[in-house]
Amino acid sequence: MKTPICDFAKNYAEKNPVRVHMPGHKGVNLLGFENIDLTEMEGADDLYHPEGIISESENNASQLFGCKTVYSTEGSSQCIRAMLYLAALYAGEKGEKLRVLAGRNAHKTFLSACALLDFSLEWLVPENTSSYLCAVISKEEIKELFGKSTLLPHVLYLTDPDYLGNKVDIKGISEVCKEFGVLLMVDNAHGAYLKFLENSEHPIDLGADICCDSAHKTLPSLTGGAYIHINDNAPEVFKREVKCALGMFGSTSPSYLILQSLDKVNEYISCGYKEKLSAFIIKLSKLKSDLIEAGFCFIGDEKIKFTFDAKKYGYTGDELAEILLEKNLVTEFHDPDFLVMMFTPETSDEDLNIIKNALLSIKKREEIKKAPPLFTLSEKKLSVREALFKTRENIAVEEASGRISATLSVACPPAIPIVVSGEIIDEKAIECLKYYGVEKIEVIKR
Repeated sequence: MKTPICDFAKNYAEKNPVRVHMPGHKGVNLLGFENIDLTEMEGADDLYHPEGIISESENNASQLFGCKTVYSTEGSSQCIRAMLYLAALYAGEKGEKLRVLAGRNAHKTFLSACALLDFSLEWLVPENTSSYLCAVISKEEIKELFGKSTLLPHVLYLTDPDYLGNKVDIKGISEVCKEFGVLLMVDNAHGAYLKFLENSEHPIDLGADICCDSAHKTLPSLTGGAYIHINDNAPEVFKREVKCALGMFGSTSPSYLILQSLDKVNEYISCGYKEKLSAFIIKLSKLKSDLIEAGFCFIGDEKIKFTFDAKKYGYTGDELAEILLEKNLVTEFHDPDFLVMMFTPETSDEDLNIIKNALLSIKKREEIKKAPPLFTLSEKKLSVREALFKTRENIAVEEASGRISATLSVACPPAIPIVVSGEIIDEKAIECLKYYGVEKIEVIKR
């Protein structure tokens, strides 16, 4: 497959022109790649109005994913805001304000979009969820909820896979959404690779109207590379306005290094990636089996993510992560309950052996029985938008009872707030915050 963006940058650098245009480094290497770091100029095309090399490259990506696919150089965060803007345009065509029903484990970017676009938001919280990071819900629950609703949402917004590797029945839920005339939007940031499994599990192939993927999470793109994918059956406004939507929330100087990376990923995918992924999953499954035999326990459904239920091995996730860090093994995420490792076919056999030996060297201990506090939805006092534009102050979590949460200042990973802006912080929320190590919280100033 051709790589038009990469080819243009390479040819430009080889000509060694006098650069009296941006960027300011003028092609002089400080880090080693400045000679191919470009900007919008003659022949380089424009990400938000592509007619040349970027358009060609996005068409290549569209062929690979089997739907209209466009690029983001600012990760799925830019895509999430853009997708919700498109949904707002869709609702506007009906003369209505956008209504969204969303799984509570949404990334904080979703909430910043809520503040910017000021849409109506209702949360979807499964009963007895084991972690605030999870919102696994069935198609039956969605159907029952829609059936009882007096005013359906325009959009059902789900995060799938979630941060811990849990997956929901996107196919079944999409069928329910179609039955009730609700659009299905998926944050698939962790699942770009799902398209290339032996049997695709990508949200678009399972019936979602629109989704985003972070190419940099599970494909070999530079950090920041991402996609919006639009189903052929999605509302026409999605396809017509997607570039405008991305431009609303993206820099007018998108990174040409990231664009070249996305361009090169097309070639990578087209040159045997599906077979490479399949072979790697077999290796990873063997490693997982060996670890289970040694006493480790896992949760989640993802094929290239390990989520250890650490307490069943006698450790907290934080403790396991610290032990592994001492062995020069850096994990994706850890908290009191879980430890997450993310793999790709770029993980070498040598690295898999290092991981196996490091884990098997950790002696199994008696199971830790202490369960996390049950996550519950806090009472809403203000909208997200109202809360984010109020004056705020930072106080100790212990002093926050009865106060209203103000900002989305949560760490990434996992970038999922326990208490959302505009919600009243109650004792259950305080228990949850303290359990996950949150000591200070921003609240609306009295």
